[in-house]
Amino acid sequence: MELSAQGLELIKKSEGFRNQQYLDTAGHETIGYGHKIGPHESFPAAITEERASAILINDVKQAEQAIGRLIHVPLSQGQFDALVDFCFNVGAGRLAASTLLAELNAGQYAHAGLQLLRWDYAGGAPNASLKARRTAELQLWTA
Repeated sequence: MELSAQGLELIKKSEGFRNQQYLDTAGHETIGYGHKIGPHESFPAAITEERASAILINDVKQAEQAIGRLIHVPLSQGQFDALVDFCFNVGAGRLAASTLLAELNAGQYAHAGLQLLRWDYAGGAPNASLKARRTAELQLWTA
């Protein structure tokens, strides 16, 4: 499966666009639409929205591949989109170790979807932006 246009818009809306490097809420150097800057990457100048979109597409492909490796049950497009957004945001490693994944792969779709709502903390505190993002993911999940 591939991320739909609706799923891509959720990522873009949730991340927002920044043309300069910044620290995200977890303290990672980031640019564009939430791209975590790798150790061999450098962005000494501002980037365009077009460049950020191209980087985002590559990041989305990595999240899609992780979903393909980790999920062993059929998914609707909305469930896939929600999981790609979630994986893009928290990372494949955290998804792999999650109750969400265990419940989903056991066929407990409703319980797995509700697990999304538990991931609304940043720096040990509830985060309104993450709460809104998780609610949007759950809406995709149940659509």
